Amino acid sequence: MKKKIRVLIADDHAMVRDGLCRILEDTDDIAVVSQADNGLTALSLAKKTKPDVVVLDYTMPKLDGLAATQRILDLLPKIKILILTVHDNIQFAVRILEAGAHGFLLKEEAADQLITAIRDVNVGKIPISPTIMEKLAARLRRGGKDKVGLDSLSPREFELLRHLGSGKNIRESASSMCISESTASTYRSRLLEKLGLKTTGDLIRFAFEKGIVS
Repeated sequence: MKKKIRVLIADDHAMVRDGLCRILEDTDDIAVVSQADNGLTALSLAKKTKPDVVVLDYTMPKLDGLAATQRILDLLPKIKILILTVHDNIQFAVRILEAGAHGFLLKEEAADQLITAIRDVNVGKIPISPTIMEKLAARLRRGGKDKVGLDSLSPREFELLRHLGSGKNIRESASSMCISESTASTYRSRLLEKLGLKTTGDLIRFAFEKGIVS
């Protein structure tokens, strides 16, 4: 008998989790072994159940998709992470793939592509949303000459934006990033300039509006 792909589903909305389970329930090679409603629970259940694939929402409470991906893979490097999100910004995809995720799919595409994406990541392929691929191709054609908004941020600037958006001050953010307060302040100034904002409060609101934090 063929071994089933064991899947953990992590999303903070019960309706979404139920919908994903219904999509997968008629397959004969995929089994949902656990569900989590936040990033910390996803990490705990991943350690406990050791699934083959974790279907992970990008924006979750307690531990977001980016941090959850990093921590799960630090502990269980053989697990495959498939990100499922409403955010179609390529910056999100780039950041999460750099963190080690094995695939990136939009929730609006789940009904048609989730089953195939789970099978693909399980065998080492890297399924990427067609919408994201189109945007990435357009970005590459531009040669990066006119990057704006989130696309213009460096990895460290984006990381600081996440920390500030989660409510940390400059000192706490600097400590989390293992940099000096002076360097963090420089990154903050660059964030304000690149995003056309004026205050840290503006950065926090921006992070919430873009779904970088929840």
